[in-house]
Amino acid sequence: MKRLRYLFWVFLIGSNLISAQNKEVLYDFLEIPESLLLNPGREVSYEWYAGVPFISGVYAAGATSGVTVNDLFAADGVDINQKVRERALNSLTKKDEVNGIFQIDILNGGFRGRNNPKNFYSFGLYTEGYVVNYWPQDLAFLAFDGNADQLGRRFDLSDLNSSGQMLNVFHFGINREINNKLTLGGRLKLYSAIVDYKSTSNKGYFLTDVGRDNLLVNTLSADVKVRSSGFNELFNLDDSGRSVTSLFTQRGFFGGDIGLGIDVGVTYYLNKQMLLTGSLLDLGMIYHTTDIVNYSLKGNASVEGVEVILPDALADPGADLWQDLVDEIEELLPFEENNDNYVTIRPVKLYSSFRYNFGKQAESQRSCDCDTQIDAPARNTAYLNSVGLQLFAINRPRGPQAALSGFYQRRFGNILALKTTYTVDKFSATNIGLGFSVQAGPVNVYLMGSNLLSYGNIADSNFAAFQLGLNIISWNLN
Repeated sequence: MKRLRYLFWVFLIGSNLISAQNKEVLYDFLEIPESLLLNPGREVSYEWYAGVPFISGVYAAGATSGVTVNDLFAADGVDINQKVRERALNSLTKKDEVNGIFQIDILNGGFRGRNNPKNFYSFGLYTEGYVVNYWPQDLAFLAFDGNADQLGRRFDLSDLNSSGQMLNVFHFGINREINNKLTLGGRLKLYSAIVDYKSTSNKGYFLTDVGRDNLLVNTLSADVKVRSSGFNELFNLDDSGRSVTSLFTQRGFFGGDIGLGIDVGVTYYLNKQMLLTGSLLDLGMIYHTTDIVNYSLKGNASVEGVEVILPDALADPGADLWQDLVDEIEELLPFEENNDNYVTIRPVKLYSSFRYNFGKQAESQRSCDCDTQIDAPARNTAYLNSVGLQLFAINRPRGPQAALSGFYQRRFGNILALKTTYTVDKFSATNIGLGFSVQAGPVNVYLMGSNLLSYGNIADSNFAAFQLGLNIISWNLN
């Protein structure tokens, strides 16, 4: 029982080291090239850009909708078992979760078409990993309290819901200014998965009730599956003599599972100062064929434990009654392992925004040879101020998650731009974000963070995030 408790504590602690996927400060931050990854149809003012390898975009975060590290381990004089019961078992539900992502740009660049300046092409490679864990509410009670005092209660096996993935993403995008009001963009993505696991569509229950031949009867009705790719060889690197680096490099460069996806995006001007944007990211899937190990537990079994019937049992005193019980359970409820290939759907993300530009107009950095008409509503104008709303949504195993952000952006000439956001989602109602972009000649440096009020005590936070990058940009000013 103690080991099970420790496992749940580890789960809770690890939950706070996992990141969230909404990049509300970066979205539509036009001065930063990486924002093109969030909307391939955003406005592009520069002639070309080149990200500094491995540091053009670095993102990390942590999020949980439930208990924090501080809730369990703060030196407040309360016994830790009492904390776990009050702040986890009695507070969390199966809708509570931890989820997130890390992302590192390995290569990122873009350039304007020479023959058709209205086209802007982008390309690159980044490494991404994410994890989604829902709190296994019924199974947590079963692990901590056992089933002795829970007669007639069905412990729901569908509470077991977790998935994760690490992969490389190769991408190539086209952004085109259709007319004075409309810009469209699309991006093709090739996925090369490194590791993957998924256990999200589980069914069944565990029930203890009054027995007929013994005191208690235990019933297990299960349809549980765990699918994994890439872990078996990773756990056996000592036997193979390979390193983690060589294994990840091979799989990340098309030596593992392969997939295909697309991004689409749009920017539309309602008038000279108001515009709408939107994008759908990672509309795709991955076919897993490498180092597959799947587990399943399917069937129904009701057992009343070891049955000793006297005086018949005395006739065979050497009988292995426990083994007979195990054999009976395995026959009724087979535990199987297979290597069947499987498909995963990428977590689709949606961004949209409404923006209103105002204030004294600043000098635009847009290239003057982009074949844009003089009467374009805002193409050659950079307003000093912008305000608006942003919506983010992502599909999850238990349904979509959404976040709503309000933002204000201020530009100080062509050198400095600041953006602040206020976001409300299931993780926090006080998420204040801040980001800045500095343009020193051709060098662009940016830094941003979310939920800044939590930085004073990260251990007591439900969400924290930061992002930074370094790029070289050519505006081709004439």
